[in-house]
Amino acid sequence: MTKTDDLTKIMKDMMGAFPVDMSSIQETFKTQASLGDKMSKVAVEAAEKSTELSSKWTKETLAKVAEFSAVKDEPMDYTNAMTAFASAQAELATENMAAFAEIAKKVQMETVELMLAAGKDMGEDMTAAAKKATQELSTAAKKATDEVTAATKKATAK
Repeated sequence: MTKTDDLTKIMKDMMGAFPVDMSSIQETFKTQASLGDKMSKVAVEAAEKSTELSSKWTKETLAKVAEFSAVKDEPMDYTNAMTAFASAQAELATENMAAFAEIAKKVQMETVELMLAAGKDMGEDMTAAAKKATQELSTAAKKATDEVTAATKKATAK
């Protein structure tokens, strides 16, 4: 019977042969998760406000429909009621569309602010990672140079 290899051990050995600093990856993940959380909050808040506005608009429209559809004494009263209803709807539409525009404007401004802050955070993370990599590379290069120098001196001394 054939023994199957332990893939976990193989992967661990392979990953150990290529050491990677996971802290920069973790920081990037945290930054992305934080951005996603903040963006979700902006979207949910906008949806809540839009829903409230739509509900209010619907209630106001239904109240006007009730007034419009009520029995009138004179035929001219129906014309007046229709005119009043149309006028009220035009006014409601203007007010509510302006309110929807304000919600959209706020979402846009908050999104831009979040994206700018996220870009700054990511830039800082990348700068820190680059500095660390440069430092590690310099240390490794110095060590290699010292070893080569020592080996050269040793070989020349013989």
